[in-house]
Amino acid sequence: MKILISGGAGYIGSTIASACLDAGIHPVILDNLATGRREFTRDRDFYEGDIADGALVDRVFAEHPDIEAVVHCAALIVVPDSVADPVGYYTNNVAKSLSFVSHLLRNGCQRMIFSSSASIYRTDGDSFTVDEASPHAPQSPYARTKAVCEAMFADIAATQPLKILSLRYFNPIGADPKMRTGLQLRRPSHALGKLIEAHDEGVPFTVTGTDWPTRDGSGIRDYIHVWDLAAAHIAALQRFDTVLADATSTAVNLGTGTGTTVFELATAFNAAVDTPITIEHGPRRPGDVAGAYTLSDRAGTLLDWHPQYSIAEGIRHSLDWVAERDRILNGS
Repeated sequence: MKILISGGAGYIGSTIASACLDAGIHPVILDNLATGRREFTRDRDFYEGDIADGALVDRVFAEHPDIEAVVHCAALIVVPDSVADPVGYYTNNVAKSLSFVSHLLRNGCQRMIFSSSASIYRTDGDSFTVDEASPHAPQSPYARTKAVCEAMFADIAATQPLKILSLRYFNPIGADPKMRTGLQLRRPSHALGKLIEAHDEGVPFTVTGTDWPTRDGSGIRDYIHVWDLAAAHIAALQRFDTVLADATSTAVNLGTGTGTTVFELATAFNAAVDTPITIEHGPRRPGDVAGAYTLSDRAGTLLDWHPQYSIAEGIRHSLDWVAERDRILNGS
């Protein structure tokens, strides 16, 4: 099987590409390198450019007519940045995705897996659990771009020969266990990245938001190892036609089913390092939400997929990646 991965030079896209190679699937990468890294495309078929560039997409399919499916990972993903620049986020995540789908249709592509997000959900009362039928209430421009794209793709799939499987990610952590790829940003904005940054700099870690209605006041998340996410995409590619045999589009949550608060994540981090860091309280960030974790086992039922890695392993692989990052990535 040969597939096209948009955004395949980014954190998740490149990890999916590595998992594809391990599974005997040939990934073709399309990435404009706005946030992706050229190093993650080494020894892989790579096209540098934008998903909205119709001529480039046409060339990819002309040179790889045996592409059977597309994994659409290309997107901007930082919540506070989306609050500051909603125009940029809607342009990149929605308008360009619409152009991309039009190019896929023109080239006869019939299968697409969309990298969606659990941030589209409204949490269920005090339990903070959601399943695929939970109501949507995205709280940031980033989350709304994912919800808009899902609805847009469903409308398109209803009348066009392109089926869509939306995989709703919870909170990825970790790196490729073989250290081929990992988080490319030196200073990531998510909690584990900030914990590692604080540890490296010998400064306290600030929990942003400690007045949420959770068991300890900090946000609650479903932290899933990025290699488990990648494995879910392999399962989705292999079972795509079965999952969508009687539908044109559907969605599946990808999470562990376990809620972990930011304070609990910090405690697990301190257990993994030789020198524990101090934890401080701080205000919420723009666009932040209390969070949620999945109550669903739909991924197990439809994809025969279950997460294999623990939070401790995700933390350890993240720390291992940080130690290797500058050797693997040239420059910043």
